[in-house]
Amino acid sequence: MSLQPSQTQLKVSILVSDLSSAGAGRWGGGGVRSFLLAQALQKLNYRVEILGFVFGDEPPVIPQSEIPVSYINGYNYPQFILSASQFLQKIDGDIIYAMRPKPTTFGLSMLKKLKSRQPIILDIDDWELSWYGGEKWRYRPSPKKIFRDFFKADGALRYPDHPLYLKWVEGMTKNANAITIHTQFLKERFGGVYLPNGKDTDLFNPDHYDPEESRARYGLSGYRILMFPGAPRPYKGVEDILMALEQLNQPDLRLVIVGGSPYDDYDAQLMEKWGRWMIKLPKYPSQEMPQIVAAAHVVVVPQRNTPAALAQFPLKLTDGMAMAKPVLATRVGDIPEILGENGYLVEPSCPEQIAEKIQWIFQNLDEANAKGQMARERCVKHYSVDTMAAILSQVFANLST
Repeated sequence: MSLQPSQTQLKVSILVSDLSSAGAGRWGGGGVRSFLLAQALQKLNYRVEILGFVFGDEPPVIPQSEIPVSYINGYNYPQFILSASQFLQKIDGDIIYAMRPKPTTFGLSMLKKLKSRQPIILDIDDWELSWYGGEKWRYRPSPKKIFRDFFKADGALRYPDHPLYLKWVEGMTKNANAITIHTQFLKERFGGVYLPNGKDTDLFNPDHYDPEESRARYGLSGYRILMFPGAPRPYKGVEDILMALEQLNQPDLRLVIVGGSPYDDYDAQLMEKWGRWMIKLPKYPSQEMPQIVAAAHVVVVPQRNTPAALAQFPLKLTDGMAMAKPVLATRVGDIPEILGENGYLVEPSCPEQIAEKIQWIFQNLDEANAKGQMARERCVKHYSVDTMAAILSQVFANLST
């Protein structure tokens, strides 16, 4: 069986665990990795469908794009068995592309392969166990706890992606026909082919937007804007930017956070403590993000040195690069390699260095903007959807059933 597209297009089923606004539905879907992969595969003439679960009462987030999206209502065990059965019936791609080693994606992919023999590509863009303590996590329950976790209506083991199941599935990654990853941290842990997050550099093209018009449109005129176009979480270091702004104490500086956290009330906590220095914009569709990023003077990516940060390729990094913005980031994980010499780096968790660099950038803004233009050129060359497509072409060429 040839796995290269032909006159009869092959279909790829991309499986995601969560199509809600807290999962692959963020930014209307279009800005997250599963949708970037779909765009790249469409460039290679594959037919693509994204298939995922929606748990709870929240409606699915269906993006405004040409990528078909299907969903199954998900439930905890034992009802999840029915959800899984429906999910398996809907997987009809010639190739399965499972997002992350989770029971709800890779686990079900392996069940499907037992019957249908479709090859599986596993994409790992995060270390799931890092959210639970990583290698330190253990499940050592008493008999009473096991009973409570599995038989009570709200028992922890009824959750299909409980860390115990994540740990089991993580040990099965070698059963994939191919693995793609996007950071050196993940490559060292899982192996696989390096496939960086690409950006639609035609959409994210600064020539199409006027920064002053964007600032006026979003109520940002009159401010010098540091922008964090993502969901704040403690390991992302937003507090370090806010502490730096407190140290500088310059009334026209603002940190603009776009979208806020879909996970908890962390951004509300930031507003309560640092609201003087913050402007919070709502979530916008992915197609509008370039217009928003155009309003920034500087894009900030202040990751802290944690396992969760090391495993990630910050999409906001290429937001800034593609839009030719000066990028201020920390020396964490792959960030220095991604930026090259085309951004400004400080040590993680160091508000003093951040404050000094903010001051320097605005005192030398023409030079900083020139560096931003070089960052765009690097993004187009190494971190575009076209680059993803070229790498995926080779991955698919090497597949075997």
